[in-house]
Amino acid sequence: MTTIGPQDRATVATAVDGGSARHMQALPPGQALRLLAGTPIGRVVFTQHALPAIRPVNHIVHQGDIIIRSHDGADLVNAANASGSVGVVVAYEADEIDPTSRTGWSVVVTGYATLVTDPEELADYATLLRPWTDHTMDRTIRIHPEIVTGFRLGT
Repeated sequence: MTTIGPQDRATVATAVDGGSARHMQALPPGQALRLLAGTPIGRVVFTQHALPAIRPVNHIVHQGDIIIRSHDGADLVNAANASGSVGVVVAYEADEIDPTSRTGWSVVVTGYATLVTDPEELADYATLLRPWTDHTMDRTIRIHPEIVTGFRLGT
């Protein structure tokens, strides 16, 4: 196994990005949610057996909430169902980062996930949000943001 020391790490970092440092600019919550709304796929993070679990999902942002669909028996559906109307704490992350220029943005939302039960809303979300996997997505989850953080990476 090769060990890389602090001086070697600096050399590798300079070689990878051409020596130009990137800076992170914090984004206001509204702008961060607009960026999130403009990308179709993110990752939902929740607790499963006291450990973090992450699932890639497609989403929409509707009236400030993140809407995802899942299937009956999914771990997140079970957790949200067990939590009742209070919801289960989750994080949701999406980003668009160019691997060549190493610029882009990242948004993380922390909030409560609850199951959508209103038949009219369920019908609307079934039309607006099409699953991208071969599972039957018969459950809809609403994530209400409590904390929204976003960063833009630039040169």
